[in-house]
Amino acid sequence: MDQPSPSTVSIDRAALVARLQSLLPPGSVLHTEEEQRPYECDGLTLYRELPLVTVLPTDERQVVEVLRLCRELGVPVVPRGAGTGLSGGATPHPAGVLLSTAKLSRILQVDPQARMARVQPGVRNLAISEAAAPHGLYYAPDPSSQIACSIGGNVAENSGGVHCLKYGLTVHNVLRVRAVTMDGEVIEFGSEALDSPGLDLLAVLIGSEGMLAVTTEVTVRLIPRPQVARCIMASFDDVGRAGDAVARLIAAGIIPAGLEMMDRPATRMVEPFVNAGYDLEAESILLCEADGTAEEVEEEIGRMSAVLREAGATALRVSGSEQERLRFWAGRKNAFPAAGRVSPDYYCMDGTIPRKRLGEMLRAIQDMEKRYDMRCPNVFHAGDGNLHPLILFDANDPDSLARAEAFGVEILELSVRLGGTVTGEHGVGLEKINQMCVQFPAAERERFLEVKRSFDPAGLLNPGKCIPTLHRCAEYGRQHVHGGALPHPHLERF
Repeated sequence: MDQPSPSTVSIDRAALVARLQSLLPPGSVLHTEEEQRPYECDGLTLYRELPLVTVLPTDERQVVEVLRLCRELGVPVVPRGAGTGLSGGATPHPAGVLLSTAKLSRILQVDPQARMARVQPGVRNLAISEAAAPHGLYYAPDPSSQIACSIGGNVAENSGGVHCLKYGLTVHNVLRVRAVTMDGEVIEFGSEALDSPGLDLLAVLIGSEGMLAVTTEVTVRLIPRPQVARCIMASFDDVGRAGDAVARLIAAGIIPAGLEMMDRPATRMVEPFVNAGYDLEAESILLCEADGTAEEVEEEIGRMSAVLREAGATALRVSGSEQERLRFWAGRKNAFPAAGRVSPDYYCMDGTIPRKRLGEMLRAIQDMEKRYDMRCPNVFHAGDGNLHPLILFDANDPDSLARAEAFGVEILELSVRLGGTVTGEHGVGLEKINQMCVQFPAAERERFLEVKRSFDPAGLLNPGKCIPTLHRCAEYGRQHVHGGALPHPHLERF
C-alpha cells in the first residue's frame, strides 16, 4: 500500500491567503513570488519549488490554527527550520503551505541545577551553548552549521556533529519535545523526569523529518564543559591507512571526543579559507580530540598517539593551545563553505558505513572520481562511519549535473552494500528517496508508512518525502534492469 497522497482538490489561493491572514499577525503570511523566493529550497539547491503560501507563526497557538485550517481544506504543509538541511526535506509543496518556525526563537529556560534548557524550535544550535556558558554547561551536538541551524531542524533530522562519537546525536541529548499534529493536537514526547508515562515515542519523532508533527518546544540536556580539550592532527600517506587507523582506535577501547577525517583534496581546499595549519602533503589527516580533566586528557592523548603511530601515521601534531585546537576544528567545520570557493556548486553526500570499511570506501571514491571525471574532496565523521564526500560540479552544465547525481547515487548504494545506510544525519528528504528502495524491502517500507498514517492519516504533513511509494520503487528497479534515467524525485514526488 502506497503512502497516502494529499487531496487533489483545487485550492482557492486567494481565499487561503485571506483565511491565513485572519489567523496570523501582519507580515506573517507571504504569498508573492518575491516574498517566497528565499524559501524555494533548503541547503540542497538541486530541488527548487515555490510554495502556494508561506507562513511564519509566532507562537504555538498560531501553529495549531494553521494546521487545523490546512487539515480542514486538505492543504499540504511543509515544516521548515533554518533551511540549512541538505536532503531537500524542507523543499516546498507547490500546492501547499510552507510553515517556518523561524519566529519561534526564544530560549524559555536554562536550569543549571537540572542541567537542561527549554527552547523554542527556531533557536540556533549554538545559541543554546552560549546561553548555558555562564553556568559552565553546553549543548553537545554540534553540526557544522551550528552557527545557523535551528534546534527544531536538528530534531527533525537527528543531527550529529564532530563530537557525536562521545556525546551522541540529537536523540541522545533531547529529553522532551512538544509538537502539534496535522489535526492541531498538541502532544508532548518524552519527559524532563527520568521516565514518562505511556509509550516512549520520543525517538520516533526525532529524525522523522517533519512528517509526523511540527515541533514547538524542545527540552535539551546540558552537560558540563570539559576542563581541558586537546586535539591531535595525525598525517597519513595513504587514505586507506587513515581509515584503518580509525578502526584501530575504537578497537583499542578509546572513544575520542571527536574523530574526523579529511583527505588531501579537502585539506587543500580548506586551508586557504581558514588557515587551520593542516598538513597539505599528507594524503589524509585525522583529527582526534581528547577532553576531560588535565590528567585524563594527557593519558588519552598518549594512548591515541601510540595507536596512530602503530597504524602508520607519518606525523603527529598536538594542539598546543585552545586557539590552535579551535583552528583545527574550524577547518573541518568550514569544509562546505570552502567548497564554494573552488567550484560553482557542490553536492554533499551523507552515507554511513561500518568503520572497518572506511579505507575500502575511500579507495572506491577515488576510482569513481576517475570514471565520472569529477573532483570529490572527502570529510568524514570517521568515528561513527558517517561519510560527507563533496562532489564538485557545475549546475549550469546539464552533463556535469547528471554525472554528479550518478556519482552520488553510486556512493550511497555502495554504502548499503558495505553494510551501512543511505543517511547518517542529513535525512532522506527528496535526495535519497530512490535509495530507500535499495536499502529497505517493501515490508519494512510499509511499516514506516503505518507509523506515518498513525500520526497523519490524510498524508498532508510533508508529503512525498523520505518514504518511497511502491510505484517509485518499481520504476527504480526497472531502471536498474533496463537502464535509462528515472525522473528526478522533485518531478514525481506528489
